[in-house]
Amino acid sequence: MSAQSDALALPEALLAAYLEAHVDGFRGPLRATKFKGGQSNPTYLIEAASGAYVLRRKPPGKLLPSAHAVDREFRVLAALHATHALPVAQPLHLCRDDGVIGSMFYVMQFVPGRIFWDPALPDVDAGERGAFFDAAVDALVALARFDPAAAGLGDYGKPGNYFARQVTRWTEQYRAAETQTLASMETLITWLPQAVPADDGCIALVHGDFRIDNLIWDAQAPRLAAVVDWELSTLGHPFADIAYFCMALRLPRNPILPGLAGLDRAAQGIPAEDALLDRFAAASGHDPRPHWNFLLAFQFFRLAAIAQGVLKRALQGNASSEQAMKAGAMAQVIAELGAKVARAS
Repeated sequence: MSAQSDALALPEALLAAYLEAHVDGFRGPLRATKFKGGQSNPTYLIEAASGAYVLRRKPPGKLLPSAHAVDREFRVLAALHATHALPVAQPLHLCRDDGVIGSMFYVMQFVPGRIFWDPALPDVDAGERGAFFDAAVDALVALARFDPAAAGLGDYGKPGNYFARQVTRWTEQYRAAETQTLASMETLITWLPQAVPADDGCIALVHGDFRIDNLIWDAQAPRLAAVVDWELSTLGHPFADIAYFCMALRLPRNPILPGLAGLDRAAQGIPAEDALLDRFAAASGHDPRPHWNFLLAFQFFRLAAIAQGVLKRALQGNASSEQAMKAGAMAQVIAELGAKVARAS
């Protein structure tokens, strides 16, 4: 077992005793198996005498400020589950005591279903792929319509000027994780603040990492069973997640952050970008296309900054995935896509 695997192993007997005392109906013993992926917060399947659960934890080691906020993720899951605004796993318990497993964690219901790691959906018939993309956009519409304040999330983020604040925040996060100079990131750091659209007063709950592999699907139909990985969620603008989701259309085909660029998407049954935006705009009442170049460039910038953070943690030896070094190396490719969009504006 590697040192990294050792650091991420869970003390199963201690954890079982803790969960028996804090989660209604929980009975040990348990077995914990780390899921693949999870560049940010290590995630485990917990198989216990009382059934299956999922545990999400902060990674061990020195972390960037405000990153890996599993307590925020627990809070937003609780609000969404209570209001039935969007399908999510039921959150069961948040443990802030680092002494139990070595870092803060929470436990939630296990949701069975299908997860697609490749947005090309190679295991789905071409005639059905469009329905999956439509269902994903419909979930984004539900988020755009969701009232955070009414669900007790009025203080979940700072209202207003979302994109201006995010540009500043992710510039700081990138600088904190920077390991080399990337010319495309410097281009975006200069261009984005000048291109931020005027604030229009729209406030929405933003997922922050809305992509195909963060969706669990019904085993038989193109129907969402749960939206997962809410760690980066905050109050923001309804255009943020739709732009992030559409980045996959431009990302290259690769095994780490798979995209759809270069595919004949029409032949594959995957909707065109305009069709996805038409559906979102018609149902939500918000059309992102007047600011589309900024929105895409910003999301490429943000994703590149996240990838750079993964690389920095990998170099420090505390990233949560064996693929972390490869994922981090994607920062330059992603930044170049963002700079290309910016130059085309």
